[in-house]
Amino acid sequence: MDEAALIEKLIKIEAIFAGATTEGERISAERARQRILLRLKEVLKNDPAVEYKFTFPDIWSRKVFVALLRRYTLKPYRYSGQRYTTVMVQVPKSFVDETLWPEFQKINSELLDYLQAITDRVVSNVLHADKSEAVIVEKPLLMDVNQDPIFEDPINDGHKASDPSSEHRKNRTASKRKKKHKKKKNRKR
Repeated sequence: MDEAALIEKLIKIEAIFAGATTEGERISAERARQRILLRLKEVLKNDPAVEYKFTFPDIWSRKVFVALLRRYTLKPYRYSGQRYTTVMVQVPKSFVDETLWPEFQKINSELLDYLQAITDRVVSNVLHADKSEAVIVEKPLLMDVNQDPIFEDPINDGHKASDPSSEHRKNRTASKRKKKHKKKKNRKR
């Protein structure tokens, strides 16, 4: 899906929540927004605004939600000391339940799918083609200080090359011995 297709899909999502009935209304994002704003005004007459606290798992979802609040002239805020991913807003419960939250979920899902697809494509083209998850192990791997790290695919061109990590380990061990000897010598003085 390209960016233009994503934008068109998001406009259609908003039109659905605005109660659009014709194809022409689905195309017009501004009409949909106006319908939702009118609905919000009507809801406010019977259902007073209450303070809501929303906490998001990532900054992308938070950005989408804040933009949606502002689109409907709602004022997002957070209190001093609250996490950056927390958003506070005063809004009628029925508007949250019937319009705001369901619309956010659909838009956020589409955007996250889009971001995931872009990330997968860039990672596989630039970093590594294998996009699989990390292996799950039964118990923690115990590593000795002198143990080499575990590599998925060690570099081996068929020659027995010297292991740079073992050379580093020898140097580190020799350095430790020198420090230990120096400490003993200083204690005797």
